[in-house]
Amino acid sequence: MAHPDTLGPLRLGFVCVENAGRSQIAAAVAEARVRHQGRTNIEVVSGGTDPAEAVHPTVLEVMAERGYDLSEESPTRITRDALATCDFVVLMGCALSVEDVPPGVVVRDWGFVDPVNADPGSVRAIAAEIERQVIELLNDLPTRTERRAHRTRG
Repeated sequence: MAHPDTLGPLRLGFVCVENAGRSQIAAAVAEARVRHQGRTNIEVVSGGTDPAEAVHPTVLEVMAERGYDLSEESPTRITRDALATCDFVVLMGCALSVEDVPPGVVVRDWGFVDPVNADPGSVRAIAAEIERQVIELLNDLPTRTERRAHRTRG
């Protein structure tokens, strides 16, 4: 019989400036993939250092074309406390640097171009590349068993 997992879900955060484009795209892709794969051990969060009023209209349009509905999403501010609860944080071109993320959090810096004033073709290209990298990241994340072994080896 397997031992229950006491570590809780792995928290994956996506951060950009306005939380109206890049991080929303990444979070939508990650959440859809996590659901599709049945990975109940991953929780996805996103936020911005200076949130916009709403998700960029072109991002909404392009993501709808790709099968993702972001119409109910709202940009939110990411705090240092929220970052500290994450296991992994992906910086997507924001005012934060690796040094701003609390110790113990694994950071990846993808630095994508902000799609705020981009044409639909450019946003499609940005979304496709973000989707590719999110899928690669999810494939690299540890499973519950790997996390348990890593934490107990200490």
